[in-house]
Amino acid sequence: MLYIFTLFFSCASMKPSTSTTNTTDISSSRLFPSLQQRLDGWKSKKPETLTNERMESMTQLADWIAEKRNHNQPAKIIFVCTHNSRRSHMSQLWAQAAAFYLGLSHVETHSGGTESTAFNPRAVRALQIDGFSIESPIETSENPLYQTKLGEKIPLYHSFSKRYDHESNPQSAFAAVMVCTSADTQCPYVPGAEIRIAIPYIDPKIADDSTQESAVYQAKSEEIGREMLWMMEQVPN
Repeated sequence: MLYIFTLFFSCASMKPSTSTTNTTDISSSRLFPSLQQRLDGWKSKKPETLTNERMESMTQLADWIAEKRNHNQPAKIIFVCTHNSRRSHMSQLWAQAAAFYLGLSHVETHSGGTESTAFNPRAVRALQIDGFSIESPIETSENPLYQTKLGEKIPLYHSFSKRYDHESNPQSAFAAVMVCTSADTQCPYVPGAEIRIAIPYIDPKIADDSTQESAVYQAKSEEIGREMLWMMEQVPN
């Protein structure tokens, strides 16, 4: 049984145009060694950050992912935050890496915001340190287009800031995961979503331009990575 949420509020729709993410058969793909090692170290370990409420939300999403597989359908997930600049990108990429790692070939992750800004370079750097290959754009732009790879034989992802309803994102039959409290409040109903859950993270932006900036971003990347792996591990066989 799919989970259908019928609420009576909606975010306004705006759809600028640009590129899409790619999906692939992951049976012959390999994560980059440094990324693989990160996930190896976290496997089968419950993150200390998980509360009962967070575990309940993640288990609900894991059950939805399993049900999609049982119906031979892709499990498309959009991670939503206000500006699509930090937490939503981190969640998307870690969730996709965890899906590859665990062989969940039907999982497709995306990200978006209630508005578009730019993929924050501090978040980019933290993900690069953790093993993601994120190439800086050749041309300067207020909203740069980064080319992101997770490993060998895995097509690149086009990482840039966009609204959740951007044309490159799924328009129906997807799960909406709200990763910040602001987006959760602004979008109690996400058009096209079969399931909507909230897994909020504290914004690492609080440390911008401080001596703790790098450490805070790295810790946030690890927190999200550990939780996304744990969540994917809950997908029933």
